[in-house]
Amino acid sequence: MTATPPEEPDRGPAPPPPPQPAAPSYGAAAKTGTNGLAVASLVCGIVGCFTVTAIVAIVLGFIARNQIEQSGGTQQGSGMALAGIILGFVWIGLSFVQLAVALS
Repeated sequence: MTATPPEEPDRGPAPPPPPQPAAPSYGAAAKTGTNGLAVASLVCGIVGCFTVTAIVAIVLGFIARNQIEQSGGTQQGSGMALAGIILGFVWIGLSFVQLAVALS
C-alpha cells in the first residue's frame, strides 16, 4: 500500500513582496543644494590676495553660475559664485595697482 501525501489547503495568491528602499543612483539624479564650485569660488575670492587664487575664483565662479543656470532651479549659490567673481577681479585690480606703485 502506498500512501499519498495529504494535499495542502488552497491559501490563495501569494502576498506581494514588501517594498524595497530606493537604491541611490549615482550620477543620474539631479543635484540639489548649494553648488560646490560656488562655495570654492567664494573661498578663493576671500583668500584671493594671491593672484593665482583670484584667477581661480573667477574661473570657478563663471563655471558655477553656468551650472546653476542649467540646473533648472535645483542648485543654489549663484550669489556666492558672483561674490567670488567680484572678489577675484578686485584682487587682480589691486595687484595691478600695487605693481604700478612699485614700478613708479
